[in-house]
Amino acid sequence: MDGVRVLDSLFSFSGRTVAITGGAGALPGELARNLAALGLQVALLDKDEDGAKLAAERICSDGGTARGFACDVLDPESVRDAHRAVRESLGPVDYLINGAGGNVAAGSTRVSSVEREDLRNIGAKDRSDTSGGPRTFFDIAVEDFRFVADLNFLGTVIPTREFARNMAEAGSGAVLNFASAGTITPLTKVGAYSAAKAAVGNVTKWLAVHLAPSGVRVNALVPGFIMTEQLRFLHVDQNTGEYTPRAKEVLAHTPMGRYGEPRDLVGATVWLLSEAASFVTGSLVVIDGGFTSYAI
Repeated sequence: MDGVRVLDSLFSFSGRTVAITGGAGALPGELARNLAALGLQVALLDKDEDGAKLAAERICSDGGTARGFACDVLDPESVRDAHRAVRESLGPVDYLINGAGGNVAAGSTRVSSVEREDLRNIGAKDRSDTSGGPRTFFDIAVEDFRFVADLNFLGTVIPTREFARNMAEAGSGAVLNFASAGTITPLTKVGAYSAAKAAVGNVTKWLAVHLAPSGVRVNALVPGFIMTEQLRFLHVDQNTGEYTPRAKEVLAHTPMGRYGEPRDLVGATVWLLSEAASFVTGSLVVIDGGFTSYAI
């Protein structure tokens, strides 16, 4: 019984509030639903205000407490306004999950590597055709590379600057960032995304040291390939239902032989926010079925 009471105290979130950026998205939304089920008040922040409010309504219909708020993570004023609205509605924020991020076709290449012949043979017309993404690194527009970098890196830094300050003043709190398998091993085709997520991993460790004396912990999830509807569109042929060549490569390099599911991130998230992880900061927790461990 004593052990049960200890676990209950370590994983108690009574009266706590978590803000989640990208809250209308699949992975942040999954975390939101599960955290609400544990008794947390959930603030869903997203540029898609309607999507955030709809996600919040679903949580409330299941008996949880959630609110949706408009928030552009690349606009400090928008983040500040969202924080103010969250505090007025739900009270002080105890935890921040930086779930906003992602990639765009214009920031990725269509080929994994480039040969000299590719550069010689491709014409100007081919270079300008970005319907399936730029062909090579040399064809990615600087503004598209910058957008992906900003969305993932500054989209983590700006909300952390806003929300973690109050946590530091209160002497407690936790920030949980979304890194990626690309943080550890750059993924082919998605160079901008991998570089941005590497920056997220680096700033997670930097912030962990910087904020440690104030009682704020900073960690990051490092998901591998998690099957969401967006990923399904890219990795499953819509006509045949078969895995694409890219998907087969992913599975061949995943020792557990499957894609992750959104629920696979829940356990690590609960642990990292809880008192059970009170001595854990600056950690990148890998959840990838062994993808980043496979080297042959």
